Amino acid sequence: MQELSEGCILCHQGAKMVLFLTGICPRNCWYCPISAERRGGDAAYANDRRIVSDADLIEEGRIMSALGTGITGGEPLIAMEALIHYCSLLKSEFGKEHHIHLYTGKAPSLEELRRLQGLVDEIRLHPPHECWPEILQSPYIPAIRAARDLGFAVGIEVPSLPGLEALIPVVPLLDFLNINELEWSETNANAMRSRGYDLEDCHHNAVGGARAWAEELLVHARVHWCSSVFKDSVQLRERLKRIARNTARTFDEITEDGTVVYGVWEHSGQAIPFDHDLYEAVGDQLHMAWWVLAEHAKHLPGTKYVVERYPNGGIVVEVTPL
Repeated sequence: MQELSEGCILCHQGAKMVLFLTGICPRNCWYCPISAERRGGDAAYANDRRIVSDADLIEEGRIMSALGTGITGGEPLIAMEALIHYCSLLKSEFGKEHHIHLYTGKAPSLEELRRLQGLVDEIRLHPPHECWPEILQSPYIPAIRAARDLGFAVGIEVPSLPGLEALIPVVPLLDFLNINELEWSETNANAMRSRGYDLEDCHHNAVGGARAWAEELLVHARVHWCSSVFKDSVQLRERLKRIARNTARTFDEITEDGTVVYGVWEHSGQAIPFDHDLYEAVGDQLHMAWWVLAEHAKHLPGTKYVVERYPNGGIVVEVTPL
């Protein structure tokens, strides 16, 4: 039976906020899926919210009732002062039990690890693909030992690529090894094509054959497979549900996917035949329960439609005219 890390358990619950600390990274991994918008930039994001002030990070955490935060990039360790600041802020606001895991492509130095003690609970190392064959001779091994000696939970997290079996010797040194299904993105598409890879199907971003590269490792209890489908249909959905429960209006319907559905009437100043507690005025629109609007639609002038969107004013998924 696979042993999930504490960070993964919270991700399964949708309870982990994602802190994208920086898009700057000294490496140029061909399989990196980071968007062109974020890659190379020095902006930080909490989930999809741009962090302009500390309040943005804290508000995002409260909106989703976050029990922890996963810090990623880019390379977070090149922004050490910001990393320490945000980790300290999160622990101060949400308590020491707020679980923080950190992704890094570096082998952290002893000094870096000591500075992160009490702030980061779990370290997820990403040795680049080219160093896997010599992993036992790499700087990652002393970094793993030092981190565990200092009390961190330590794992390796890598995408599913040919040559994964080279990591088998390091598994006993780790608390966990996570293998993410290789995913296609706009920024790595050309590199994927040049290597002869293609999408597994037309519904997901998974690359065909990626799981087969991991099969030899998946017999180990400390090795966990994280599929593209899981990230899309479980992890994100559960996080959206948490946000929806905290932000939905009384008339919003929360779906099984964590989206919210409501009706919109562009009333253009017409008399409003509803009790004020059944709607919200937004500019020249009335937002209300979609089933109430559907029931009365034929008697109302103007444009009427049903909106499905991500919670808390997120992206619109679908608009259905009435």
